[in-house]
Amino acid sequence: MTAPGTRTGAKTEDSDDLDVEEALALVREPKDDGDAPGPAPAAPGERHRATPWPRAREIAARAARSGSRRAPVSVPLADALGLVLAGPLDALTDLPSFDTSAMDGWAVAGPGPWEVRDEGVLAGHDQPEPLTDGQAVRIATGARIPADTTAVLRSEHGRTDAQGRLHATREVSHGQDIRPRGQECRNGDHLLPAGTLVTPAVLGLAAAAGYDTVTAFARPRAEVLVLGDELLSGGLPHDGLIRDALGPMLPPWLRAMGAEVTSVRRLGDDARSLRKALTASDADLVLTTGGTASGPVDHVHPTLERLGAELLVDGVKVRPGHPMLLARTKEDQHLVGLPGNPLAAVSGLLTLAEPLLRTLAARPAPEPYSLPLREAVQGHPYDTRLIPAVLRGDSAVPLHYNGPAMLRGIAAADALAVVPPGGARQGEEAELLDLPWAAAGIGVCFT
Repeated sequence: MTAPGTRTGAKTEDSDDLDVEEALALVREPKDDGDAPGPAPAAPGERHRATPWPRAREIAARAARSGSRRAPVSVPLADALGLVLAGPLDALTDLPSFDTSAMDGWAVAGPGPWEVRDEGVLAGHDQPEPLTDGQAVRIATGARIPADTTAVLRSEHGRTDAQGRLHATREVSHGQDIRPRGQECRNGDHLLPAGTLVTPAVLGLAAAAGYDTVTAFARPRAEVLVLGDELLSGGLPHDGLIRDALGPMLPPWLRAMGAEVTSVRRLGDDARSLRKALTASDADLVLTTGGTASGPVDHVHPTLERLGAELLVDGVKVRPGHPMLLARTKEDQHLVGLPGNPLAAVSGLLTLAEPLLRTLAARPAPEPYSLPLREAVQGHPYDTRLIPAVLRGDSAVPLHYNGPAMLRGIAAADALAVVPPGGARQGEEAELLDLPWAAAGIGVCFT
């Protein structure tokens, strides 16, 4: 297959990254050398080949709609968190399935005072003996209501006299503190539609409604290929070698986005190993780290060309992360090539991998939202910028340490602020991309 466009030039991630007007951060530090201006921007003839950032996200979201989604499966409730329902959730029983007490207290019949029976009624017990007018029985929350009960009198609203008779200290109304059978739903009622994200509350509702399993879309499978001979898997950097930050970071991030990570492999800068790994992979999404430019050991483009892959996105007008790419390697498989610099890789993950995985997992798109920036942010003249930010009240605070090779800013961030070409003024609204663990806390449950 032929790529719709040409290959990006041989530039590093920092090559046209301009100095940022850094603003309020969690700690105030002088600007790092890593934020210094890079070389002059590429010529206009080179820039036009990259895809605008919003368009790149649209392409990624639509790329998986050609039959790539995995078939629905029956999943035990214990394994269903974070999946998406493939069919509606209908009640398999009435909820509650019998009249129950909503409070600890007494089940009473007729007007008071009442004679209190010796035995009490506990949750989980079979149908208790009926009451007659003038009788009461101790009852626990969730216990079955005896037949002919008028109301439940809360423990704090009753007292007993010297003869052991029960008196109400407040007026008692018919049906008070009784949950009637079917109050929440009737057998067969439609509870949740297909396409609902399975949250902890959905698991609880499914269990209460009688389910042991749910039918959901299977998690898309993702494989991570870590490229680069300069990477260490442990210890301190030395002799020109650096620690691999992406190998530890990407798998939990992918899981938080709904993927099943099948493997993380270190291949180094080896074109033959890369080709062999791509040919053998059965993952729905393969992510590579580094090697997406056109340097002497950047093997991703040549390997994709040899495999006949279709390049859907070849460079994105975004900083950091410009040399990211998206390719269709097989009919049911895609590859996202992430830049090797850590924050640039995060940019690629949220720009290309997140929309594609969302579609594969049938997850709903998050509602876009914006907040005013507490400080001005200088932008790139042509490209979108993604800046780590913390959310404070009704504003977003851009963070320091937002260079392509830096993780210190994103480690403290709640979101990435989307800064349009030309920058944003103080108080100007900026779109925000939530990080999975900051979005209602649900994403962290999947790691």
